[in-house]
Amino acid sequence: MHRAMDALQEANLAATACQELVVGEDAMEAAVRALLVGLGEDHRREGLRRTPKRVAKAFRDGTRGYKQNVKDIVQGALFPERGVDKRTGSAGGTGGQVVVRDIDHFSYCESCLLPFSIQCHVGYVPSGGRVVGLSKLSRVADVFAKRFQSPQRIANEVCSALHASIQPAGVAVAMQCWHIPLPENMKCKSSQVWIRTSHSSRSGVFEGENSSLWNDFVALLKLRGIDMEMDSHSHILPWCPLRPHEVPPCNGYAKRTTNDVTTSPKSGSTPSSMVSAVSSMLQSLGEDPLRKELVGSPQRYVQWLMRFRACNLDVKWNSFTLNSACVYERPVEDATDHGEIKSEMHLPFCAQCEHHLLPFYGVVHIGYFGNGDGKGIDRCTFQALVNFYGCKLQVQERMTRQIAEAVYSVSRRGAIVVVEANHICMISRGVEKIRSSTATIAVLGHFLTDSCASASFLQNIIPSTTHGGNKMEL
Repeated sequence: MHRAMDALQEANLAATACQELVVGEDAMEAAVRALLVGLGEDHRREGLRRTPKRVAKAFRDGTRGYKQNVKDIVQGALFPERGVDKRTGSAGGTGGQVVVRDIDHFSYCESCLLPFSIQCHVGYVPSGGRVVGLSKLSRVADVFAKRFQSPQRIANEVCSALHASIQPAGVAVAMQCWHIPLPENMKCKSSQVWIRTSHSSRSGVFEGENSSLWNDFVALLKLRGIDMEMDSHSHILPWCPLRPHEVPPCNGYAKRTTNDVTTSPKSGSTPSSMVSAVSSMLQSLGEDPLRKELVGSPQRYVQWLMRFRACNLDVKWNSFTLNSACVYERPVEDATDHGEIKSEMHLPFCAQCEHHLLPFYGVVHIGYFGNGDGKGIDRCTFQALVNFYGCKLQVQERMTRQIAEAVYSVSRRGAIVVVEANHICMISRGVEKIRSSTATIAVLGHFLTDSCASASFLQNIIPSTTHGGNKMEL
C-alpha cells in the first residue's frame, strides 16, 4: 500500500515538473517572438518559424549549470593512488601536481547575455593518496560555465568547488576568455579585435606570491604556449563592450512610457516591451533579473539585437536598387582576359543568425571583371555593401548570394564571392564544435563558365584565420 502511494506521489511530481517545463518553454518562446516583432521581423516567415523554439532550447542548454551539482559529478570519481614519502619528494597521490590544459567552454556574459569563449586550465595537488578522474575537472568547470558569468567569478567558483569536493592540497585555475566585440569594431585590421582577458584563482598550496607549485603550474602552461600575463586589452577595454552603456536599472519592471520605450542618455531608445521579454526569459531560466550583476543586462542584450533590426529601405548602389530588381542577365561581352579580374579581400562583417539569434562573423572576398579601363570599385563601397547585407538577421548562404548578385548587377560580366565565417550557434550550443568554420561561395556570369577565372581568384585569397585555434581573431 505504501509503495503504491509512493509510486503515485512520484508520478504526480513528475507530471507537475513536466507541466512546469512546458509552461516555462512556452514563456521563453513567447518572449523570443516578442523580440522578433520588436526587430520588425515576421516571426511566421519560413526562416523564423522555429526560431523561438531553437533560441529557447539554446538558452536552456547554455544555462543548464544552474541545475547541476558538483558533488554529484565528483562522487565516485576519487581513486586510490599511492604517493611517495613526503621526505623523498612529491608524486602520485601525495603532492604530485596534475594539470589538465586547453579545456574549451562557452559561457554567457552576465552583462550582455551573449556567449563568450573560455579556454580553461585546471591543476591540483592530490592528498590522502587519492586522485580524481581527469574528465571530472572539465565537467566541474562546465557546471559553472553553463551559467550567466563573468570571467573572474567563474575562475573563483571552479577553484572553490574543486577544493571543497576533492579536498586536495590545493587547486589552481587559469582562464583565457574572449568576448565578441561590437560590429563596428570588427572593421579594425588588428588581429586582436576580440576582447581578450586572462584570470586565475588558487587555493591551498598554490597560494602565496612565491608559491613554487604555482610557478610550476605556470611553467606547464607555457609548454603549450599559454601566457597568463594579462593582455594589454584587459587594461584598455572593458571586458564587456556593452557594459559602459548607461541603462536604467529597471530591467523592464519600471512604468512604461506612452511610446513604449525606455531611454538611455547614451544608447538612445530601447523598446521596453523587448527588455521585459528578456527579463521574463531570465526568470524562466531560474535567474533573478534584479540580481545586482544582471541589472541592465536585458537592455544591453536588446541594444545588441537592435543593431540587426530589419530594414526595408531600398538602397541605391551604383544605380542598382538593393532589395529589389533581378540581376540575372547575359554577360555583355566575352571575358577571357583574366588580367581584368579585380578583387577586394578580407572585408570584415558581423551578422546575426536568424535561426538562433546568435552572431556569426568573418570576412568576405569579392571578385569581378573590370570594364577594361583599369578602374575598379573602391574598398569602402564594397565594405558598405557587405555591411548592408550583414547588419540584419541573416543566414550565410543568403548573404553570400545577395552580395554576389549586387556585384554582378554592376559588373555584368561576372562576380564571385566567398564568405568565411565562424558561427557562435555552432560552437556555443550542444554541438560545441569549437574550431569549426564555414565557407560559402557564389559564382555568377563568366566565373561560372570559365573555371580558370574562378580558380585564379580563389588562389589569390590569402589564408585568413577567422578563428585562430581558440583565439577569437579575424
